[in-house]
Amino acid sequence: MSNSRGARRRILIGVGGGIAAYKVCSVIRHYTEAGHEVRVVPTRSALRFVGAATFEALSGHPVSTEVFDDVDEVAHVRLGQEADLVIIAPATADLMSRAAAGRADDLLTASLLTARCPVLFVPAMHTEMWEHPATAANVETLRRHGATVMTPASGRLTGTDSGAGRLPDPQEIALLGELLLEQADALPHDLSGLRFVISAGGTRESIDPVRFLGNHSSGKQGFALARVAAQRGARVTLVAGSTSDPGDPAGVDIVRVGDARELADEMTKRAAESDVVIMAAAVADFRPLAVADAKIKKGADGPAPIELTTNPDILRGLVQARDAGDIPASTVIVGFAAETGDETGGVLDHGRTKLTRKGCDLLVVNAVGDGKAFGTEDNAGWLLSAQGSETALPLGSKTLMSSRILDEVRTLVPDNRQP
Repeated sequence: MSNSRGARRRILIGVGGGIAAYKVCSVIRHYTEAGHEVRVVPTRSALRFVGAATFEALSGHPVSTEVFDDVDEVAHVRLGQEADLVIIAPATADLMSRAAAGRADDLLTASLLTARCPVLFVPAMHTEMWEHPATAANVETLRRHGATVMTPASGRLTGTDSGAGRLPDPQEIALLGELLLEQADALPHDLSGLRFVISAGGTRESIDPVRFLGNHSSGKQGFALARVAAQRGARVTLVAGSTSDPGDPAGVDIVRVGDARELADEMTKRAAESDVVIMAAAVADFRPLAVADAKIKKGADGPAPIELTTNPDILRGLVQARDAGDIPASTVIVGFAAETGDETGGVLDHGRTKLTRKGCDLLVVNAVGDGKAFGTEDNAGWLLSAQGSETALPLGSKTLMSSRILDEVRTLVPDNRQP
């Protein structure tokens, strides 16, 4: 069931006792600045890292850890009952263990038992704790109970340690929380074991050491696809060109490329080992035939003409490689088409033609221009399939569009490759 965007929501943020607790202040601020009502419920240990006064100042509400505070308001019942979204960050190994067991020994765990809204756990702990069988079992239990448990980021942990278990970027936590407000079931853990390679962003085709040909792609849709796929359990590699996305998605391997030929090489190589290939990058159609060794000067008569040549059609090349057996026949290939209408037809007309020409399994068609698609937080369009179906993708966040696309992709993965 979808929730309308822009409405004032009640958001409960539970804070576990980990050093990453200070980062949650940014999540609180994100939601309060968006106009939502935020209540913060820390554990006792959390207050050893961040004081109650900080949480109270950011949320505008008093903070408590005990079920016996505000007894007349029955806070341990009301907080969970009235919430539209619960976010637990950092979700420590101990806190997830207590939540999985249904404990109610403080205000936060008691509130969790009364919540009937989406619940998002954001783990943060040392790698060995995250990988321990007991933690893995608790994560599975929480998911089975209907909660969403994020895949943590990898990177620097406490002290000199590094590895999986780092708290994801606060902006990513906020984005996924907003997704669950839009659609409560948008993050099922249904892609576990599947291998995805996704491209994102624009390519830059060098003219000289200073200048290049490019486009307005921000890469946000491709990053959103990688972010949502990873949180739905997939093993994701993101091949990224020029982007303006705010941060790297947690649990995603990122490969950086520059021009279209580099992108083609990476996608072709990685597609051979993938179950799903998504070409969301905005690839430059043309590149200079020759790249100047030095910066081209203006000159009295203006610049000399730049001769262009056509870049490889990466999407069509991937389909041809699959036809030739270089990519497994079971691999699902998804393309994107950024279109504008003209005298020969509308956006959807051009999309249908492109689907036939490219030969991919699914094609996402977006109308671009006039502030649409490129660089925006929202997106809309159509999802066309090789079987002839056409599904409208109503305007919503790019994370929500990603979830809708992945719902369709999931149905195309052969039964013997599904998790």
